[in-house]
Amino acid sequence: MPAPEHLPEAPSPSPSPAPDAAGRADRAPGRLCLVTGASGYIGGRLVPELLDAGYRVRCLARTPSKLRDHPWAGRVETVRGDVTDEASVRDAMRGVDTAYYLVHALGTGGGFEDTDRKAAEVFAAQARAAGVRRLVYLGGLTPGGVPESALSPHLRSRAEVGRILLDSGVPTTVLRAAVILGSGSASFEMLRYLTERLPLMVTPRWLRTRIQPIAVRDVLRYLVGSADMPPDVNRAFDIGGPDVLTYRDLMARYAAVAGLPRRVILPVPLLTLRLSSLWVGLVTPVPASLARPLADSLRHEVVCREHDIARYVPDPPGTPLGVDEALALALRRIREARVTTRWSSASVPGAPSDPLPTDPDWAGGSLYTDERERLVDATPERLWQVIEGVGGDNGWYSFPLAWAVRGWLDRLVGGVGLRRGRRDAARLRAGDSLDFWRVEEIERGRLLRLRAEMRLPGLAWLEMYAERDGRGRTRYRQRALFHPRGLLGHAYWWSVAPFHAVVFGGMARNITKAAERPSFDPAPGGTPPAPPGTPPAPGGAS
Repeated sequence: MPAPEHLPEAPSPSPSPAPDAAGRADRAPGRLCLVTGASGYIGGRLVPELLDAGYRVRCLARTPSKLRDHPWAGRVETVRGDVTDEASVRDAMRGVDTAYYLVHALGTGGGFEDTDRKAAEVFAAQARAAGVRRLVYLGGLTPGGVPESALSPHLRSRAEVGRILLDSGVPTTVLRAAVILGSGSASFEMLRYLTERLPLMVTPRWLRTRIQPIAVRDVLRYLVGSADMPPDVNRAFDIGGPDVLTYRDLMARYAAVAGLPRRVILPVPLLTLRLSSLWVGLVTPVPASLARPLADSLRHEVVCREHDIARYVPDPPGTPLGVDEALALALRRIREARVTTRWSSASVPGAPSDPLPTDPDWAGGSLYTDERERLVDATPERLWQVIEGVGGDNGWYSFPLAWAVRGWLDRLVGGVGLRRGRRDAARLRAGDSLDFWRVEEIERGRLLRLRAEMRLPGLAWLEMYAERDGRGRTRYRQRALFHPRGLLGHAYWWSVAPFHAVVFGGMARNITKAAERPSFDPAPGGTPPAPPGTPPAPGGAS
């Protein structure tokens, strides 16, 4: 693991204030919080909340570049590292007052429990050695009266991580939540697509399980408030909203809030967990690898057994939010294109993550390329808006059927497919998911580099450039790259090569035509039009 990379240097930490008579330390400006998982759904929303509350924030990230385009990036310190690497965690803990543990190995395969255990042990040991005042962990709500051995692997691992942190010798707050409702959360996206797409649903038995959802804004309020707990508090808290209902009732409530006709739901008790997760994976943007642990966690009732958190983080009037209010807020955020983070903000488990090789003979292997160039009768700024608007509702500007088929094939083998869409309809940032791609690099106004996250026998990238040539003319340049893995990778490239003229050639041609169209609105925030015949991606840019 490389040594931590410090992006800008933070001032020395302020000394912690003495606790008051109740044992609570007054919040002091400049106290330093360490946030892990800042590129994920919760972490990416927690950082600005902490900053607004007066804390300084340091983020620990395996790939710091994923954070650079967030609106708050210039206000935080970022260090490169991994929670399983002792050296990088040790450096990240220096001067930290409160450390947030918001990472997990969900859906990474059979060894994820071992990975979670090792990471928690490293984090706990380094926090104790650094004199951290408090640890805060967001875990899963476990059912009462059910032995841990009977829990799903996902919930069992969450419970074990919480126990490791509580036993660390550092005062720890463990927040246990069930279904989190918020624009872009995996639980919300699963609910939304199941309800919107299937007016008649054949459903598994877990739809009869009682749950206690919580709005994401209440989760964030509890996370921020946990930093100020007295030093003698070392325990877990159940957190949930005011409504207890079955998942089936939750779907009905979503349909009512969204203005959809009443859904007909036919439970099928024999629908196994594996079949139901594959079914969720085909219907929703959530891949089966993530849908399975989410569904598995609903085998048992997950209802709060206490609300002691309110003793330390009092609930303002009107909170926690009820289900209807949480759903309405999430839907409004989606319709207004104000989704700040999504479940897909974090890297997809098992997806390729190697950066684009700079040497064509990288690792001694081949690097296949397909390159296209076209002159454009438009400004580079107008061309860039079309480039930055690709994917999601705007489509991919070539042979829609080919893209749709590739997306379905990817879903069938457990990949993410095309349904992830875009976080924002007009603007991208490094680390964003974009259908079955991820933004690896963006040089605004010039370069968009996407890394493939579909299932492939190798690594693939797609680059799009808006440039001026030596004569001052606008030029569009496009490059697809593929680094094959083994003989199968070479066979894959040559099997699809005959279609490149249609797919990649058509893309280059239609992107330049879209930039040249007089009707294209280049105003900031405008959404580029899709070429004729391009159907919208399912679900929109949410």
